[in-house]
Amino acid sequence: MLIATVDDAQQYIDEMARKRGYVLDYHKVMAKHDFPVLQAANDLVGAAYLNQRALDRKTKELIFIVSLTVMRASKGHIQSRIKVALDLGVSPQEILEAIEISLPEAGVVAFQAGFEAWCEVVGAEGLKPTVEAFRGGSGA
Repeated sequence: MLIATVDDAQQYIDEMARKRGYVLDYHKVMAKHDFPVLQAANDLVGAAYLNQRALDRKTKELIFIVSLTVMRASKGHIQSRIKVALDLGVSPQEILEAIEISLPEAGVVAFQAGFEAWCEVVGAEGLKPTVEAFRGGSGA
């Protein structure tokens, strides 16, 4: 078996970044410490996600965002997929609608994690209640 060099691993991780549009922290560490397993895992991702098949890349990104939201992945992981989707031309509204699909099946807690990740990436802000709302306001 051929042992990979640090240069081989660096080239591989750079190519992953070019193809995917991101690399995760575990990719970086695995490239240095268990390169063959990283390659095997990446081959699976290639077959299921990166290689062109029936679904286009935008659709796959939306599915990834929803599945990561439902699985309650780390905010950074969800945000990395949101950024790739935006780079591919998916609109912030389309991404939000995809995240909202998690509500009925995964619940509010899962939705909120995906929603918070989305808000930070797209810079979404909400409305705040007026002072009158806290004073009882004028009921009509």
